[in-house]
Amino acid sequence: MSTEDLFTTPFSPQATSAEVIAGVDLTGRRAIVTGGASGIGVETVRPLVAAGAEVTIATRRPELAEDIVHDLTKDGSPGSVHLAQLDLADLTSVRSFVQAWHGPLDILVANAGIMALPQKETTQYGWELQLATNFLGHFALTTALHPALKASGSARVVLVSSGAHINVPFDFEDPQFERRPYDPWSAYGQSKTAEILFAVGARHWAEEGVTVNALNPGYILTNLQRHIDDDTMRALGVMDGEGNLTPLPYYKTPAQGAATSVLLAASPLVDGVTGRYFDDNQEAPVAVPGADSPSGVAAHALDPASAERLWKYAEQALQV
Repeated sequence: MSTEDLFTTPFSPQATSAEVIAGVDLTGRRAIVTGGASGIGVETVRPLVAAGAEVTIATRRPELAEDIVHDLTKDGSPGSVHLAQLDLADLTSVRSFVQAWHGPLDILVANAGIMALPQKETTQYGWELQLATNFLGHFALTTALHPALKASGSARVVLVSSGAHINVPFDFEDPQFERRPYDPWSAYGQSKTAEILFAVGARHWAEEGVTVNALNPGYILTNLQRHIDDDTMRALGVMDGEGNLTPLPYYKTPAQGAATSVLLAASPLVDGVTGRYFDDNQEAPVAVPGADSPSGVAAHALDPASAERLWKYAEQALQV
């Protein structure tokens, strides 16, 4: 894809999630945001509620998010917020969540995630936990909610991926690190490649009025980094000797990091756009192989054959 064919918007990389949908009316629209109780999840929920949407925060421990709900609604926002329990690594939890959902669904933001677990952890199904949480759980949730999305007539699915995908193709021969040595960043990057391939594979849903796009939120300091040790954080330049977080100049605030999610979830500018990967509120170009500091989207994450293969893999994996 040439740069001339890329989808562009008028928003800068520093735009906030509120700015990208300023003036948009979401009254009557229903949304689900996984992991919406912290980090960029909260800043995804906030402008959707302010625009009038009915938002369900799907989180592992909803009892810990009650203060968030109060904060989001204390100023009399036109929308509403609800809490629901969801553990993406547990198919029983996913199925219970879906069974409790009734009526159309207009927006699904797959925002929840975990990053760089230092040791390999697996679910009861034998899935590596990052792949389980970041991709397989969201795949199970999204495909099970497909009838509700289709019933909307104009629904959007937003998959929060990461620039960490760029050097990590999906390993179809050993996706669960059963034979190759486990590496925290390879596992994370693979799960994020899978999310982009999911968006590519879901392009056929567009004929049903359902669009699916993936994105890189950028560098943001949130609790996503909770599994990274202090020495690594210092080596990355984002923690001082006393343990204080010190964001680098190019880091975003959570509200800026959530902007691309909200743009894809609710802006009329991207009506009908599907199967693409966005970064800094714009569609990202394909990364240049061998570049010193690669940016954009890796070609391996846009490959239709890999997307089809991944879809079949995920459907088979869920037969547990």
